[in-house]
Amino acid sequence: MKSNLLFCFFFVISLSFSQSEREVINRIDQINTQALYNYNNNEINKAFDGFNKALKLSDSISDYYGYAVANFNLGAIYSYMHEYDDAQWCYDKMLESSFKIHDNYLISNSYISLAKLNEKRGQTNEVIPNLEHALAYAQKADVRDQDNNDRQNNVLYDIRMYLSAVYLKKNDLNSALLYLLRAENNLNKLPYDSYTIASFNYAYGNYFAKKELYSKANDKYLEAIQYLKSVHRSFGINYLFSEIYKDLSMSFAQLENSESAYNYLVLHNNYREQFINEEKVKQENIAKSKFYLAEYKQIAERANAERIVQEQITQKIKNINIAIFVTIIVLAISLIMMYRNYLSKRKLNHILEAQNKQLEIAKEQAEKSSQLKTKFISNVTHELRTPLYGVVGITSLLLKRNDLSERDSKFLKSLKYSGDYLLNLINDILQIGKIESQKIELKNVTVDIRELMANIIDSFEYKLQETNNAIKVHVDDNLPKYVKCDSVRLSQVLINLIGNSIKFTKNDTTHVKIKVKEISSNNVQLHFSVKDNGPGIPKEKHSSIFENFLQLDENNNVNYNGTGLGLPITKNLIELFGSTIELDSDVGKGSTFGFEVAFEIDHDYSESHLAQKTKSKTVSLNGDYKILVAEDNKINQIVTQNILEKGNFQCDIAKNGLEAVKAMQINQYDLILMDINMPLMDGNEATREIRKTNSQIPIIALTAADIEEVKKDYKTIGYNDIITKPFDNSHFYQTILANIQKSKKITDEKAPLVKVS
Repeated sequence: MKSNLLFCFFFVISLSFSQSEREVINRIDQINTQALYNYNNNEINKAFDGFNKALKLSDSISDYYGYAVANFNLGAIYSYMHEYDDAQWCYDKMLESSFKIHDNYLISNSYISLAKLNEKRGQTNEVIPNLEHALAYAQKADVRDQDNNDRQNNVLYDIRMYLSAVYLKKNDLNSALLYLLRAENNLNKLPYDSYTIASFNYAYGNYFAKKELYSKANDKYLEAIQYLKSVHRSFGINYLFSEIYKDLSMSFAQLENSESAYNYLVLHNNYREQFINEEKVKQENIAKSKFYLAEYKQIAERANAERIVQEQITQKIKNINIAIFVTIIVLAISLIMMYRNYLSKRKLNHILEAQNKQLEIAKEQAEKSSQLKTKFISNVTHELRTPLYGVVGITSLLLKRNDLSERDSKFLKSLKYSGDYLLNLINDILQIGKIESQKIELKNVTVDIRELMANIIDSFEYKLQETNNAIKVHVDDNLPKYVKCDSVRLSQVLINLIGNSIKFTKNDTTHVKIKVKEISSNNVQLHFSVKDNGPGIPKEKHSSIFENFLQLDENNNVNYNGTGLGLPITKNLIELFGSTIELDSDVGKGSTFGFEVAFEIDHDYSESHLAQKTKSKTVSLNGDYKILVAEDNKINQIVTQNILEKGNFQCDIAKNGLEAVKAMQINQYDLILMDINMPLMDGNEATREIRKTNSQIPIIALTAADIEEVKKDYKTIGYNDIITKPFDNSHFYQTILANIQKSKKITDEKAPLVKVS
């Protein structure tokens, strides 16, 4: 019975103590709130008294949260009055208390405050490390509900904007932009606030000004001003207006717009005068507060001495009370924390379950959409390429006839141009995806640059007649005869640049220059440039014209037709060569596109080719190669056969896969061109059958489907390479020769050595 009564006694006392403690904590919060209100209204003395009172109450019950908040605000007051040593002490105490309760927000704010104090004291080396600590703890903060989520985004936004400003002062523009963009992401998640948005746009404007992009900087400055005008007048807004107008004036001065620069400078001076008047009031408050602070310190020192004596007297009593109640308090706190953790985990589990279900649904929808898109593009390109192969091929064959009238020849050239244009459009749409997914690899073959340029210029014959233009090619005399490069990709770059020039030019001349920049025994550095006298491109559009599907705004004088893919593809292909595209243009002054790239000089090919030409000028090296074409479509048979004969290749035709297998049993071939879709036996079955008896002969798949779709398993079937229809003739020959030469090299390496006596 006695033990039960004792337990009840301690339980009642613990409850009364807990209730009393909660009342004190509520009182501390009220005092801090009132003191903060006084501080915001420049009632520094009242704010100072309030925060000190909250500090004492927090210390008396070991309320680390209240203690940290009070020290944070006291530190701000000391910093405001330039008492930096006292401010440092407060922020250090705040950090110490924050770590004790593991409050990541308070820890983060402690480091932010220390960084600001470092900057005021000129300790610049400590600013970035403190901000990085603040960022790390802010990212670890609890975001279980919307309030905490907003709180985290707000803190992360402040830190990243601060870091961006610091890096901007250090001229580290890449880091400044990185933190600015991340801050923008946080800003987009916060409730709308005109002042914050204005400050962000001002910071963005400063970044563009540092980059000397003054037009973009001005746009951001003016946008900031518009947001700022909707903000209720408060202390500090005049300073921000003054700084924006000052930087806006300097930016217009850089653009040599002296009138706007002067007008904005006048506005800067007006707001600066208002800010100076506010500063005078602020300095008066600081002076009064410093006098009050000095008096407070004297009183505090005396009170501190008395408090030490009092603490010594009460310490023994305190120890007894602690010993009695510590066990009950620990148990009560443990139960509360366990219950809170249980509630938090249960809530978090529900949220995670709901989010996981949403993510699974979104993933399934995205995968289904991607599969539909891939299938659609594959089907459409297959259906377009199959007839295009016949149209372009037959048209090319008809153009070779000598009995065509001028009218028929003109119609055929127009038809071929339309077919080529449609083919380029299909290839551009597919190729931009391949470039972005990094699925293009350069294939180096021996090329005569002069001959390559002649073929490229010939391809523009119809377009030149249509626009009454001309092309002049200037080739450096020091250019080597043969170099190793990917002729298909180089041709595509030059065709896009020349075609772009012709499109914007009429009754004029496009100049193409190839200049030798450096040359050594094995390598040559070439500079290619394409110049026209067209309408030109505004400076502010120089970067945007290389974006996918983007064109300049139309006007009454120029027709900006096309897909907007030519220049982006050109830029990416040039980067594959390890170079960058150059642009020199302005409105009314024409445009010059250029790039510089290094190639390996092929001395061996030059000598062997020259020896072969000396031996027999009438026999082509390709005439020694015999090719089997497996193709069921009669039009495609005619086109492919004529293209091969044009390249001086010998060829036989097989109407299906079964005939191809039989032909391989009778004749010897250097390469097989195998159409995939054929009757009786398709290309895949025929290839597998041939590979049972012949593993060396190169077999190239011919397909009108998307090459990437076939590429997934073509090697397992037995193909060496893939060519899509309709194909570029240069790429066609290049692929055939590369595979034959590779096959011959492997065969030679496997051949047994013969001893010569």
